[in-house]
Formats: sequence, structure tokens, C-alpha cells
Amino acid sequence: MLAAFTFNTAENLPIGLLDRISESLGVSVPAAGLLVTGYGGTVAVASLPLAHLTRTVPRRHVLTAVLGALVVSSLIAGLAASYGQLLAARLLTALAQALFWAVMGPVAVGRFAPEVRGRVVGALSAAGSLALVLGVPAGTWLGQRTGWHVPVAGPAGLGLVSLVTIAVLLPTSRPETEPAAYGTDPDARRFVTVLAAGTLSATGAFTGYTYVVAFLGDVSGFAPGTVSALLVAFGAACLAGVSITGALLDRCAHSALPTAVATQAVGMLGLYTAGGRPAAAVVFLVLMGGALGPVFMTTQNAMLACAPGRTDIALAANSGAYNAGIAAGAALGGLVLPHAGVRGTFLVGGLLTAGACAVLLGPSRSPARS
Repeated sequence: MLAAFTFNTAENLPIGLLDRISESLGVSVPAAGLLVTGYGGTVAVASLPLAHLTRTVPRRHVLTAVLGALVVSSLIAGLAASYGQLLAARLLTALAQALFWAVMGPVAVGRFAPEVRGRVVGALSAAGSLALVLGVPAGTWLGQRTGWHVPVAGPAGLGLVSLVTIAVLLPTSRPETEPAAYGTDPDARRFVTVLAAGTLSATGAFTGYTYVVAFLGDVSGFAPGTVSALLVAFGAACLAGVSITGALLDRCAHSALPTAVATQAVGMLGLYTAGGRPAAAVVFLVLMGGALGPVFMTTQNAMLACAPGRTDIALAANSGAYNAGIAAGAALGGLVLPHAGVRGTFLVGGLLTAGACAVLLGPSRSPARS
């Protein structure tokens, strides 16, 4: 959980520090933004190949290696004197994270009985979501007082604690003999369905969410200070949604993903139709936030069940596809924005999310075992 929190904090930390990084290193704000988008793109591209390359390496060794890379890359980033050095350090962290999310899930849930594994996935996801509520705001606050170097180096300390804990306590075993190395209910068709729905949902979410600050200001009419508070509320709703869904996941495994995707669609389409009224905007924003985290969490949990082969490969495919969806959504929103305005990004995003719902509830749900 600490490692999940640390990786997600490291991934999103530059968001609150872009202006300071831009000014300090003499680059434009869009160039500084590549520290975030380039990171996500690297995770999308590298997840599956790295999982395949390390499929025979004991999980204890893989996790200590990726955490070691996190520590080293965070220190390099904190000491970076040029944009190139900082970007290179960020891409190294992204490569480590791409492999971490593939390996961590099967290792963690394999320590527990199958009937409580949903709660384990929920706990890991809650720790990751906490990064948006606690880690990134704390790093932004620290960066405003000390400069961006200190918070960017901060994940090194937390990563080192996780590394030592795993190196000392996690048993060394062959990956294929791990208790959660293979899906509990292999189903190739279900795997493809979940992968497609998760990618479509991520594309839809970030078609709108990428431009949520402009939406809340221009459409809903909130002042900048209120918008900042609403973003915190969005993160808190995400954490609450993950926590509640995680507690129920073992009992409602099949309905959890469609429910989360449907809730996201309602939130986004509600913002499009009623976002001009401040009270309604808050309600639908919280609904969207409460669904965003659970969508990815429930796809990960589904992969642990329906993976037609190794679960680490399935989780890597899911993580890579989801990150590709995030990048595609941000790009699509940018194309929609000049033609349909910021409200249009939420309409298109909501319709894509509704499409993800249709994929989950369509005929492809019929089992086709593998």
C-alpha cells in the first residue's frame, strides 16, 4: 500500500508544480506538461513488454528492483539541473511503475484467501487514490515553500521503506507457483470485454476531466479558489468510492464494474446537461469522482479472475490499455474543445463512457471459456 501511494504520488506530483518547474528550468508550461503526459505514455507502452520480459523472475526480486529504480530516479529528479535530466528521471520512474502495477496485484492478493481478495485490491487502490488527496497536495504545498526539487525527491524516502520491507519479508518463489499467478475463472471473451470497456471508460473520463478546471470556471461559474476546493472534493470522492467499492467487491464482483462505469457516465452527462447550475455541478462532479477510481480498481479485480493466462500479463495489459485511454482522452478533448466548447468535452466523454457500459452489458458477457 505504501508503494502504491508512493508511485501514484510520484506520477502526479508535477501537476501542482508545473509553473515552478517551467520557470526554474526555462521551458514552456506545455513542455513541462510532458513530464506528466510522457510518463503516462511510457506506462501505456512499456507495461506489457516489461511484464513479459520478467515473467520468470521471482516477484520479490522484481519488486525490489522497481522500488530501487523509484528511489534512484526520484533522487536524480530532485537533483536535476536541466529539463532533459528531469525528463529522463521521470521516464525511469514510469518504467518502474509500469512493471510495479503488473506484479504487485498478484503478489498482494496471493497472500490472502480467495474469498477476501477483493478487499485486498480495494486496500491497494485506496492507498493509490490517497496520493491524489494527500500526496500531491502535500507535495504542492511543500514545493511552494521550498521549490520543486524537494517534493520531487520525496518519494525516494517512502520508496526505500517499501523496498526494505519487501526485501526482508516477502518470500522468494517461482512466479508460476504464486497462489494468484493464474485467473480463478479464466475466460478469454470476458478478458477482452473488460479490457475494451476499461479503455473506453478511461478515454471518456479524461476527454472531459482534462478540462474540468475550465468547465468549473467557465460553465459553472466558480471562482478559482472554489475550483481548487472542488478538485480536493473530487479526490476525496474518488477515495471514498474506492473504499466503499473495495469493501463490497468480494460480494458484488460481477456488478461492481458496470455500476462504476454507469455512475461515471451519469456524472459526466449530468455535468453536460446541468453543469451550469453550481449545486448540480457539485453533485455530478462528486458522482464522477466517486466512480473514476473504482472503474480501474474493478477492472484490475476482474483481470485477477478472468485472465486467460498469467495474471501479471493480464494486469499489465489492463494498466497499459487504461493509460493509453487516458492519453487518448486528453487528445480527444483537445480536438473537441475548439468546436464544441468545454461542455462538449463532457458530452463526448459521457457518451464514450455509456458506450463502455454497453460493451459490458452486451451479448459479449456470454461466457467463452479458455
